[in-house]
Amino acid sequence: MCFRQEGGSHATGATLGVFRWTMDAMTSAMVTFDTELGRCAVRWSEAGITGVLLPNVGGRPGPALEDGARPPEFVREAIDGIRAVMAGEARDLRGVPLDERAVDRWRRQVYAATREIPAGTTRSYGEVARRIGRDDFEGARNVGAALARNPYPIIVPCHRVIAANGALTGFSAPGGLATKRRMLELEGAPGYGQQVLFG
Repeated sequence: MCFRQEGGSHATGATLGVFRWTMDAMTSAMVTFDTELGRCAVRWSEAGITGVLLPNVGGRPGPALEDGARPPEFVREAIDGIRAVMAGEARDLRGVPLDERAVDRWRRQVYAATREIPAGTTRSYGEVARRIGRDDFEGARNVGAALARNPYPIIVPCHRVIAANGALTGFSAPGGLATKRRMLELEGAPGYGQQVLFG
């Protein structure tokens, strides 16, 4: 990001005002909102979503959607989608724009592959690695490391990525593995919370 000053080398009050407005417009904004699993928040820039904050024991202070905060339309659509997924709906969030300017190329590939996992299904870390051309021993581990740094949970559904043996591992969001299990239960992923009808 750069700011070009017009008309000379000395900044006037007017140009500084424009500079401050430009900086404010380009920084990440945030709004909080309620979901079935608790209060979340989403951050965004002019380029897309910069982060999703899952429910926290201490709550989520900040401007509230319910109090009249007016985020851009793409943010409202992201919030609607996050609420739907956290209520157990099979909502497709692949159209939500992400601001990935601070994300390295490998993590972008991992996040793109993870976004392709449909609701109600899971993939192993190794399967995600193979999807992006990594079938070496370290591929699955590197996928796990990338997802541990996922700033966009729910939109990049890292809760749908599990160990090869079906174990729940590596979920660093608030609530840890219990939250991951609950989200898979809500989505109806096979093996997570379904009642046994016979037997």
